[in-house]
Amino acid sequence: MPGLIADQYDDLTGAVQQIILSSSESDYLDQLIPLLRNAQSSTQVTPLIHALNHVSADRESEIERICNTNYQEFTSSVQQLEHVREGTSSMISEILALSDNYAASVEKMAEQKKALVDSRGVRQNIDEATQALKDCLEVLRLANQVHDLLGKKNHYAALRALDELQNVHLREVTRYKIAEMIERSVPATQRLIAEAVMTDLNTWLYRIRETSQFLGEVAFYHTEMRRARQKERAEEDAYLGSFKLNSAIELVADEDHEFDVLNNDEVQVDFSPLFECLHIHDALGQTDKFRAEYAATRRRQKDLLIPQTLDLQDEENNRLSSLLESIAGFAIVEKATLAKTTNLRAQSDVDELWDSMCQSAISLLTASLPSISNDEKLLKVKGVIALFIQTMDSWSYSVQSLDSLLLTLFDKYASLLRKRFEDDIEEIVTADDYMPMPVSNSDEYSRVLNVSFYTLPPEHQDQPLESLDYPAILPFSQMYPMVCIDVRNFVTQLCLFSDDHFRHTTHIDRVLRDMLDGLLVEKVCRALVDRLRSQYPGQIVQILTNLEHFEAATHDLCDLLADTRSTASTSGPITLQATKAFREAKEQAEKRIFELVNSKIDDLIETAEYEWSSTFVPEEVSPYMTELTRYLSNIMSSVLLGLPDGIKDTLYFSALGFISDALLRLPLDEGVTRISYQAAEAYVMDVGHLVEFVESLPEDQRPQVLLGSLDELRQTTDLMHLASQGQGEIFFDSSKSQARFGKVDKLKGAELLEKVEDRDAAGPPRSPLVGSGGFGEQADQEGRKRMLGDFRDRFGGFGRREKS
Repeated sequence: MPGLIADQYDDLTGAVQQIILSSSESDYLDQLIPLLRNAQSSTQVTPLIHALNHVSADRESEIERICNTNYQEFTSSVQQLEHVREGTSSMISEILALSDNYAASVEKMAEQKKALVDSRGVRQNIDEATQALKDCLEVLRLANQVHDLLGKKNHYAALRALDELQNVHLREVTRYKIAEMIERSVPATQRLIAEAVMTDLNTWLYRIRETSQFLGEVAFYHTEMRRARQKERAEEDAYLGSFKLNSAIELVADEDHEFDVLNNDEVQVDFSPLFECLHIHDALGQTDKFRAEYAATRRRQKDLLIPQTLDLQDEENNRLSSLLESIAGFAIVEKATLAKTTNLRAQSDVDELWDSMCQSAISLLTASLPSISNDEKLLKVKGVIALFIQTMDSWSYSVQSLDSLLLTLFDKYASLLRKRFEDDIEEIVTADDYMPMPVSNSDEYSRVLNVSFYTLPPEHQDQPLESLDYPAILPFSQMYPMVCIDVRNFVTQLCLFSDDHFRHTTHIDRVLRDMLDGLLVEKVCRALVDRLRSQYPGQIVQILTNLEHFEAATHDLCDLLADTRSTASTSGPITLQATKAFREAKEQAEKRIFELVNSKIDDLIETAEYEWSSTFVPEEVSPYMTELTRYLSNIMSSVLLGLPDGIKDTLYFSALGFISDALLRLPLDEGVTRISYQAAEAYVMDVGHLVEFVESLPEDQRPQVLLGSLDELRQTTDLMHLASQGQGEIFFDSSKSQARFGKVDKLKGAELLEKVEDRDAAGPPRSPLVGSGGFGEQADQEGRKRMLGDFRDRFGGFGRREKS
């Protein structure tokens, strides 16, 4: 320990020596400061003081020695020393003060150093906290940026920012709790992004639903334009006209008029929201969930398109058009979505929605059809549906169910059309005057020729209509051309149903033929047949004339149906049952005319009052015969004038045959047992008057042919005349009888010979058989009866009347 103090002391002494040797005050201080700095306290300054004292003592000793050597110098030195001592004391005081100041400074510096060290640690902590704060603020900035991007509808950018935040920036701050908090909020933020993009998608879907009708309207308009262009091409080239809309040829021919229904001047459908939503859900791994939600949303939107009821009574079909336009727009968006996306919409889903919408529309239309009672209205409905079918067919949708609906509409349309024309024809038939139709000028004549199936008579075919004499009388009544107009209109309007789009063309052909047959048979032919009950021969004649022209018209109608046949591949002739019906009706009309004429003839002949036992020969023809020939003359020159020549000849021939039979029945009546020769002559004169009347007929009525119907009557009256002259035996002379009495029935001739008496005989009538059989004039009654009995046995039966 003493050594340590000594060493320290030696060190301080050296230091003091250096301090003393300092050349200036500043050097002094520079030497002193290290010593004071190393001093830790006032106790540590004491050695320094001792060192200084020791130096001072050494100096004093040296000074004393020097002074001893040189007193004077010593005295001065002492004085100097005293002065130095004073200075030293003062210095010591200063040093002590300085030491105290230094000590205070050292303490202060220590405190400051400690504060500095502490501040450096704080600063380092602050720097670290600042960096952490910056990192956390960057994370928060990115988190806020995600929400800002969400607010700006930049959903995909927000998702990218969230992904960057999760996979990059959060890894840098994993030691901080904020990273855990943000990490926990990432799924919620992803849900927010998914919900936000779904909200935008729902807004887009809503706008699409609102735009669907307008989109369908634009698509319909485009189809209308394609129709017009195809019609123009058909007018220019008949070959192109054979191809329907949406056929391959039509699509190729229309390539120059490309039109994007989804993006044009009228409407633009932007699928970006759908693509973004699909991409985001794919990035989130929620594609299946999104697909299901999208499908459910589209199903709900589909249900909202379909109303509960459908009113088809509005004039312009606005409700039906709106419904079909909405369905078309919806289906077009679905088809475009299927084409523009992958794995979002399956073809089966799109087809299911389409089938559902079609079935709903068909159900609404079917339920509303009974409210339509106008065929023109139904044709407009068909036009809207056909436009809808053609539009959706171009988008490759199945339209089979809609084609079936058109078939139902056609049946309804055909029934309404038939009902309307049935009413028109029934009114025409009822209101007809059944008189030959007059035309006052060539224009009327031309119109009749154009609308009906009537052609000019052969004698006028080479003449212009203006050169004919007017007013002209046509053979048929006014109902014929009017019915022809209705029939033509019926054919035209029924064929109108297939103009736009109708694939069941064979059905149209069949229905047209059947309904046309029904109109002609049930409403024309049957109505005319019902009117045959009329008692006016003139009306029956006009009905017969009309029936003949209708029968001829059916052949022209068959040609018309063949020309308008919808199915080009169908060939072969077309036949109408109406032809047979009119032919049969014409036969009934002829029979009815025969009945009326024969009835009149029968009435006239019933007025014949022959006194078969008369004893005088009348000078004039019987009144009934005069009336009969007058009736025949009048009816053939007026009432039956409009009949065709063939029917007139047949009627005349039949009437004369009926007259012949009726007149033959008069003398053969069972109540007539005896005919005087005067009565026979009167009968012969009446028949002769009838024959003369027939012979006096014009050559165009072929009287020689008509006389054939009176052959039996003429030969019978000739036989009666010979019997009255006593020459009746010629009837039994086979060499003469066959040539003269070939038409006379043997039994009837024998009966008449028995009844007619010889004008030269007296008493009871004598049979010519008596003279011819060798009995003589005085033969008894038994012999005459025996000969007549042999005659009966030979020819079989006697006295039986033949009914006409």
